[in-house]
Amino acid sequence: MKFGILVNEGPYQHQAGDSAYLFCKAALARGHEIHRVFFYHDGVNNASKLTEPPQDDRNIVSRWSKLAEEFDIDLVVCVAAALRRGIKEENLAPNFRISGLGQLVETGIQADRLVTFGD
Repeated sequence: MKFGILVNEGPYQHQAGDSAYLFCKAALARGHEIHRVFFYHDGVNNASKLTEPPQDDRNIVSRWSKLAEEFDIDLVVCVAAALRRGIKEENLAPNFRISGLGQLVETGIQADRLVTFGD
């Protein structure tokens, strides 16, 4: 099955980023495909390379970057939501890219299921 993922919450305020990441890992382990992960609203904060959690805490941004690299997953950050939060191309962590809502629409069309994490 091909999944599209929508993440609407930031990495440390809510569990949505962690849950989405763990869902992706589990789906991939079961042989499913992740078509794209789209970060929207406060979810765009999952892409900021300026995030520096304490050493003994999980680094959600780094986890997404590594997962994308390992499985060739398209990590897309909504341009309008990112700019509202001060996130620009130069602030993105590796393997993230900025694009528009058209990418979310395409994900809904291309994927068998679109799974949303966060409000």
